[in-house]
Amino acid sequence: MSKIWKNREVYLLLAPGVIWYILFAFVPMAGLILAFKTFRANLGILGSPWAGLSNFTYVFRDFAFVRSVFRTLQINAGRIAFVFPFPILLALAINEIRLGKTKKVLQTVYTFPNFLSWVIVSSIMTGFLSLNGLVNSVIKLFGSEGINFLGNTSTFLPMVYVTDIWKTSGWSAIIYMAAISGIDQDQYEAAEIDGASRLQRIWHITLPGIRPTIVIMFVLSIGYLMSMGFDQIFNISNAVTIKSGEILDMYIYRVTFQAATDFSFSTAVSLFRSVINFALLVIADRVVKLFGGEGLIAR
Repeated sequence: MSKIWKNREVYLLLAPGVIWYILFAFVPMAGLILAFKTFRANLGILGSPWAGLSNFTYVFRDFAFVRSVFRTLQINAGRIAFVFPFPILLALAINEIRLGKTKKVLQTVYTFPNFLSWVIVSSIMTGFLSLNGLVNSVIKLFGSEGINFLGNTSTFLPMVYVTDIWKTSGWSAIIYMAAISGIDQDQYEAAEIDGASRLQRIWHITLPGIRPTIVIMFVLSIGYLMSMGFDQIFNISNAVTIKSGEILDMYIYRVTFQAATDFSFSTAVSLFRSVINFALLVIADRVVKLFGGEGLIAR
């Protein structure tokens, strides 16, 4: 207790965050028992009868559920491959700018899209990519036919990745720029004296210096592989592309609010998603450690 009192200012600063996590992350976990019950609204969660594992049996019998799992893995594996590297490249590019004012302006410009909701982003997409939008208007000026970007399943995934890059790269790059700022500047000066080019300094100093940060962000991204992208896909998909974008969270939303409401069934699906996310997080962490990385989870 004496140590706590001695460091009371630190604990006071931690208190709001700890209270938030307790109230909104740990307490709601009690509702997971709904996955093992048959929910009756008049009885409540505690009073509803137990159903054992029957909800999970129904889950795995639903072909739409299995399809949504594979669709989620496909789309979010694409995010890891195509979206994840962009913040790193952006941070490296901004770091090479020597003019301080230009660097600050670019940081602001690239970070701003993160504060736009996906509702606004989808509206911007409609204005640019609809059949009567800006892009198709330019295409028609050159005598070509318009392209139905928003109503074409073949262009749906590219739009998902491009809009995700545009919206999130600037914000995520801040983490890597903070890591770059912690690299010893004497290394750059020594490399410059030895005649190393900018690309050589990036490859041999900057990237190794931010490697632990890249690894941690990669492991965390793997841990969210089954739950990324609901807000985005919910807002940019339509009746034509909905099947191409029915990830697991979209499936949960549909069976909970658009079909016959069954909260026990949707809770079972959500619990399955969380277990898979945790398993992927642990596997990614162990793989990183096998290749000599520090990983995220302590031994």
